[in-house]
Amino acid sequence: MKGFDPKFSDFPDYIVGITKEIWEDRGISTLHDYYAPDIVVRSPASVVIGNQSVIGATMATLAEFPDRQLLGEDVIWSGTPEEGMLSSHRIYSTATHAHDGVYGAASGKKLGYRILADCHAKNNMIDDEWLIRDQTAIVRQIGWDPKDYARDLIVREGGPETCVRPLSPETDVEGPYKSAGNENEWGARYAQILKSMMGADMAAVEREYDRAVQSEYPGGETGHGWTPVDEFWMGLRAALPDATFTIHHQIGRNDPKMPPRAALRWSLHGKHSGWGAFGAPTGAEVYVLGISHAEFGELIGGKVTLRREWTLFDETAVWKQILLHTGEI
Repeated sequence: MKGFDPKFSDFPDYIVGITKEIWEDRGISTLHDYYAPDIVVRSPASVVIGNQSVIGATMATLAEFPDRQLLGEDVIWSGTPEEGMLSSHRIYSTATHAHDGVYGAASGKKLGYRILADCHAKNNMIDDEWLIRDQTAIVRQIGWDPKDYARDLIVREGGPETCVRPLSPETDVEGPYKSAGNENEWGARYAQILKSMMGADMAAVEREYDRAVQSEYPGGETGHGWTPVDEFWMGLRAALPDATFTIHHQIGRNDPKMPPRAALRWSLHGKHSGWGAFGAPTGAEVYVLGISHAEFGELIGGKVTLRREWTLFDETAVWKQILLHTGEI
């Protein structure tokens, strides 16, 4: 771990450790040490530039959810300390919506939801980040419909002309991280599975996924078996049938005492021209940022299949793009 604080045993320990230190131990000031002054943080909802903006957003979140915990489930990573390392961190977060904030008036609801975050780190500092929270799970547990939440957010941000624009190729900012991941076989295999389904080869579900696959999708939806996988990916692709599917980053890993794992960061960019996950076609130009994790293994019959999958995109950010197009505010 050349260039990193020796208190961290390895890169996953660094990622999980600083996350707890910042959020749960209230070490918000350590963001000056762990985040670069000009860091680029992208979420589907916006692009934030600069450490001071990140500190402000962190404090606002903790003010709204003061008991928030971030439980690190896995860190799938690539790179070296010398060239920089990219972590794809999967988190399960618990929190109480105790105070008013960006999610509206305090509801007192107890929440549980996942986060997937890709972070580039070098010399003990993160300087590039892609962050997806399961906004669908958050707003539904508070009592919002995702589309209604997006509509209300537009109004609260000043209306269609002044509201914060969701992430898109036009609003994105190039950061210092340039790598596309690694060439491990499991990242390549998972990339091919998603490319097959995005290319309308939905037979890939039964061909590549275990019959008892466990899936975790937006809205906190847990599925078992092939049907939830087929319905999720089919519904997303059907809504954007002509959109361009791009894999921006792929990692595969073989680690001791762990199943083979993969992490992909991808996008769908194009027109909302089909019936699917977002209702009647509107013709809106939509950019969907997604992060997916997968675990592979052998169960029965000697065939290695995809046994567990986690995917997140921000449904509220998609609805915001659609509503800004249709004007149904």
